[in-house]
Amino acid sequence: MEQIGGLVRTLCDFLWGFPMPVLLLGTHLCFTVKLGFIQKKVPRGIRMSFAGRKEEGTKVSAYEALSTALAATIGTGNIIGISAAIAVGGPGALFWCWICGLLGMATCYAECFLSAKYRIRRPDGSACGGPMYVMEHRLHRKGMAAVFSLFALLAALSVGSGVQAHALTAAVTRHIPVSPHLVGMTAALLAGSVLIGGAKKTARVCTRLVPVMCLIYLGGCLYVILKNAAFLPAAVSAVFRGAFSSRSVIGGVAGCAVTTGIRVGMAKGLFTNEAGMGSAPMAAAAAADTAPRQQALISMTGIFWDTLVMCAVTGLAVLSGMVRDPAPYLAAGEDAYCFVAFGSLPFAGEELLSLCLVLFAFATVIGWSFYGECAARYLWGERGVKLFQTVYIVFVYLGAVLSLELVWDLSDLANACMALPNLFCLWLLRREISDGA
Repeated sequence: MEQIGGLVRTLCDFLWGFPMPVLLLGTHLCFTVKLGFIQKKVPRGIRMSFAGRKEEGTKVSAYEALSTALAATIGTGNIIGISAAIAVGGPGALFWCWICGLLGMATCYAECFLSAKYRIRRPDGSACGGPMYVMEHRLHRKGMAAVFSLFALLAALSVGSGVQAHALTAAVTRHIPVSPHLVGMTAALLAGSVLIGGAKKTARVCTRLVPVMCLIYLGGCLYVILKNAAFLPAAVSAVFRGAFSSRSVIGGVAGCAVTTGIRVGMAKGLFTNEAGMGSAPMAAAAAADTAPRQQALISMTGIFWDTLVMCAVTGLAVLSGMVRDPAPYLAAGEDAYCFVAFGSLPFAGEELLSLCLVLFAFATVIGWSFYGECAARYLWGERGVKLFQTVYIVFVYLGAVLSLELVWDLSDLANACMALPNLFCLWLLRREISDGA
């Protein structure tokens, strides 16, 4: 087992050390140019996402599809991940995270456009799709589609189920002396009650859960930012100066080499928004009655909310607190900066943040279950979906009670192995994507 873990870790270090960030960023830049800076249409996409928010029967609306994608994307990485990025890469890491989010919207548009265009109708009138259907029906590469689907399953069971259940358990047991087994069983039962209802129930739960958890978290962050309003200009200045300078910019806290800030910031941005991974297109394809161009614009706004809003307020809440009083951050661990920031709330700040972590982690569990179901359906039909749901619920429990070092590495490897065929598909069809802008 140690040898397997070492091999997986070596592959992850290689892929995410240079090839994947360069490939993803290059793709983001390419489609930003080819699509004429499609990011300028974000306001239009936001308006369209709130139009026609409900569909009858088993059909999923554009808003529900976006909520499902956001549930899977907005997770503990927006809190703990950004905290760690600032600790390791300095304030400038936040700038490069924003850049990845801004440019990544173009890639998200591209992949969601293709998946919406080549989705298929199921007998009950609902739609399903994703990069694997594009690979089979447009490129006629069934082997590539099967490989993508297998790694999507692995990613769902690792990052979507095990890792998130572990994060959920850590947040609960931080304040409540309860057995991880009890937390794991409760999370598994709750997840199972949603999964049994199918894609429509998953979408409905996500449409209710995502706004609530985001408002609670944003409310806490905005309170911290407003409390530290006098120090906000210095925090913003630290972000931009830190992006291009190795000099420590906040009272001795978080100074680092520029290259480290770029690497860490981009890595966190790429991990957080998932643009190019091929996951969000599966949710986009489920919106049966939305035209491909419209759905691509709507899905693209998910990157805006995830990286340019959620990650931004997290970073500014932490950095404004650092400027005001760096000492507590110097004494905290790299994954605890957000807890220090929320500790300045009038009451129960750390408890509120733990609640947000629980909600974010559970939302990701639900969102990624949808992606796993899409992959299982492509590979084995409806019977495969039922089997996947059972295994997924078991992994939720296991993630809550077991050590997850190998699972973390497997999730990173699965994400890379999903992205590679998906990006290859995007490059082959780049002209068709440009014509659809």
